[in-house]
Amino acid sequence: MSSNSEKKNSGKPKVLFLCTGNSCRSQMAEGWARKLKGGLLEPYSAGIETHGLNPRAVRVMAEAGVDISGQRSKSVAELSGVNFDYVVTVCDRARESCPVFYGKTRLLHRGFDDPPRLAEGASNEEEALGHYRRVRDEIRQFVESLPGSLAEH
Repeated sequence: MSSNSEKKNSGKPKVLFLCTGNSCRSQMAEGWARKLKGGLLEPYSAGIETHGLNPRAVRVMAEAGVDISGQRSKSVAELSGVNFDYVVTVCDRARESCPVFYGKTRLLHRGFDDPPRLAEGASNEEEALGHYRRVRDEIRQFVESLPGSLAEH
């Protein structure tokens, strides 16, 4: 089935948020998209590889009223049967390693800092969570601009 016919069936563009390990940034983006834009688009997330769902990402999203605890880390290969309208890479490594998407899939990049890497140098848990909260809020701002900002790329 082509991307266009699937889009007509669901009425919503399918958007994949792609990261390296699908543990944090792409999971946050999927969670925000479901909560804020679920009526306008059909969000997915995946990674080039899988690293498991990051507990701190789950925690800071819950603080903001978004439950991502039921999401799971998955590789992009698991979604090979889905014809995406857009693929948004949310980290530089995913952009560099992004697999080829055929058809009318449009690729765009919106990189965000890596909270786990930033948190490595934190002196305590609250400081570590601060990195996650900042990136969470930056991802929310990006998702709030959807789907309009997708058409601009």
